[in-house]
Amino acid sequence: MSTNTFSKETESRLIDFFNHTMAPEDMAKVIRKVNYTMALGVMREKETPQNGIENNFYWLNELAEILNPYLEVE
Repeated sequence: MSTNTFSKETESRLIDFFNHTMAPEDMAKVIRKVNYTMALGVMREKETPQNGIENNFYWLNELAEILNPYLEVE
């Protein structure tokens, strides 16, 4: 897994975005809804997903999990 380092400005802007836009739980809920809607659209359009689309769904779900760990089993 590669790691990306953000500039201080980018990091600050991301923190501001996630802190002031909406609560992390609400942001995670929106991301999950969008991901679900896109997945339905892709499945209806084609039987087999386009190259790389699985990765997009995976990373959107990962972002939602970071914001609000919904799928974590304790």
